[in-house]
Amino acid sequence: MGLVYQVMGLCFWLSVLVAGPSRVLCQKSVVVVAAASNVSEGTVTINGSFAIGRIDDDFVCATLDWWPPEKCDYGTCSWNLASLLNLDLNNTILLNAVKAFSPIKIRLGGTLQDKVIYDMGDPRQPCHSFIRNTSEMFGFSQGCLPMSRWDELNEFFRKAEVVVIFGLNALNGRVPMPDGSVGGPWDYTNAASLIRYTVNKGYAIHGWELGNELSGNGVGTKIGAAQYAADVISLRSVIQNLYSGFKVKPLVLAPGGFYDANWFKELIDRTQPNELDVITHHIYNLGPGVDTHLVDKILNPDYLDGEVGTFSGLQNILKSSPTTATAWVGEAGGAYNSGHNLVTNAFVFSFWYLDQLGMSATYDTKTYCRQSLIGGNYGLLNTTTYKPNPDYYSALLWHRLMGRNVLSTSFNGTKYVRTYAHCAKQSQGITLLLINLSGNTTARIHLTTESVVSRLSARRRDPRTKFSRTHRTQKTSSTITREEYHLTAKDGDLHSQTMLLNGKILAVNSDGKIPPLEPVKLNTTEPITVVPFSIVFVHIPNVVLSACR
Repeated sequence: MGLVYQVMGLCFWLSVLVAGPSRVLCQKSVVVVAAASNVSEGTVTINGSFAIGRIDDDFVCATLDWWPPEKCDYGTCSWNLASLLNLDLNNTILLNAVKAFSPIKIRLGGTLQDKVIYDMGDPRQPCHSFIRNTSEMFGFSQGCLPMSRWDELNEFFRKAEVVVIFGLNALNGRVPMPDGSVGGPWDYTNAASLIRYTVNKGYAIHGWELGNELSGNGVGTKIGAAQYAADVISLRSVIQNLYSGFKVKPLVLAPGGFYDANWFKELIDRTQPNELDVITHHIYNLGPGVDTHLVDKILNPDYLDGEVGTFSGLQNILKSSPTTATAWVGEAGGAYNSGHNLVTNAFVFSFWYLDQLGMSATYDTKTYCRQSLIGGNYGLLNTTTYKPNPDYYSALLWHRLMGRNVLSTSFNGTKYVRTYAHCAKQSQGITLLLINLSGNTTARIHLTTESVVSRLSARRRDPRTKFSRTHRTQKTSSTITREEYHLTAKDGDLHSQTMLLNGKILAVNSDGKIPPLEPVKLNTTEPITVVPFSIVFVHIPNVVLSACR
């Protein structure tokens, strides 16, 4: 299937959903044409009476990891110099890419965080780099974070306007048990020294997270929920003490592991009502990066729906508990063991990624951290050049367009079209996210709402705008426009690492600056066209719903 992009004057026959005759609209714009595809009609229905979820303003989050260049999977070493310990913090593209979000949460952590010591000058804990050793847990020896590097990182975070989440080593002081787990309380002495140093330096940390993938069955080893809860309470105590006098204290997050209903419920029950601020879980639902069926899974709506149980299960546990904790996805790379080149760093992965963002928000997830900002085969940025991969632009569009209030959305049409809606961000109206997983069908999508649209005040009301109680859909004048952002792959190749926005290549310029993300404008009465294998964000400013007031 080929995609053709044209800029020309075109006349559209409009099939108008609201009352009124069909009409012809002639408009000069960028048009995306699908070659030899079927057309499927569908209707997106939004209940605008209330929000079904509320995300953080900086919902989009990314991770930075500890993996050294020697980290290899399936014979491929994909991390290069992307570690927290050796990332080039002076790279212009890196700085510009992070600052484009202004701000973005970045979670510092990953598998090796539980083998990191913090160099506080203790001669009993010399500061050595990670060394590859297959006989040790996670395949590496203990590593170390020098305070000089911590200073450099914090200077970068300040310049780039990063909201920092730091993952602490949760294995200190543990005793190996016969069943492969570890027992005993967490020795927080070294962690407390790092936190004290951080406070004394005036570095802003949004949250301290305890451990990485040690919950439930764990990865490498595991810790029981009762002990983990006791350790979380210890971390809370350390933070309360060291941040004494601070009006706002950092969040306490845990456990940074895979969702296990019974384990998570016990952790929540034992830390309620306010010892734990955020419960974090990880998602790698596509399987190993070596899997040859990754694309098939990504494009299968039934497979994508398989993650609903995780989001809804955790939401139900939180709702039924007195806890004040909220849910975050603390790490999600889709395919574990560093992803898969030309899949998890290519255009096709935006189908999975944006669907995950939309789905998680529907279940009141507050923040979603992508593995990774840079590193492995699933980075938002290329590990060698630092240039953005397609998912970077998907993340940036979400960040700029999707507001905090999540709207109940349903779609009457093909199951290969995925639909999500939020109140618009920092503007009036709503934003739709439309994902077409089909490679041979163009979707023509109409919009309606189930609730009465909120009336504008007399001073703000546009005399051309009417409201209908009977049909419960806003009527609009033909002069009112919406903004559309059509994302497609270069040359229609799903494995392409070049993304097109409204037919134009997205790429940094010679100065390393992130390109502008500019929409095309269309009449609001025209159906939304979503061509095969494409993604569309649609900002509709004149739809004013009760949930968005």
